Amino acid sequence: MNTVLILFSAISFFAYGSACFVSPYLKREFIRYGMDSRRPLVGALQIGAAVGLLGGLSQPWMGCAAAIGLAAMMLVAVWVRIRIKDSLRQTAPALCYLLLNAYLGWAAF
Repeated sequence: MNTVLILFSAISFFAYGSACFVSPYLKREFIRYGMDSRRPLVGALQIGAAVGLLGGLSQPWMGCAAAIGLAAMMLVAVWVRIRIKDSLRQTAPALCYLLLNAYLGWAAF
């Protein structure tokens, strides 16, 4: 089951991280978040962490580090969404990915 969760998270973050570089919608969203200048960094970190999650299938320390990093990133994402007064519906995906990656980081120990 953990392998399925790792693959789900890795694919999700690879897709979202890649979209940070090409999606006009995400460009507008990062402007709305007040974080437009950080969009390329966020995208690169997410792609790197997705690769780290996959690497964790053979090197658990790598997957643990990637999952903890993604959980921290999603904690910031939840905080940003609360700060800009997004609805619970808009905040829920970041919260779910926070919980998922916190679990994956914990499970790797």
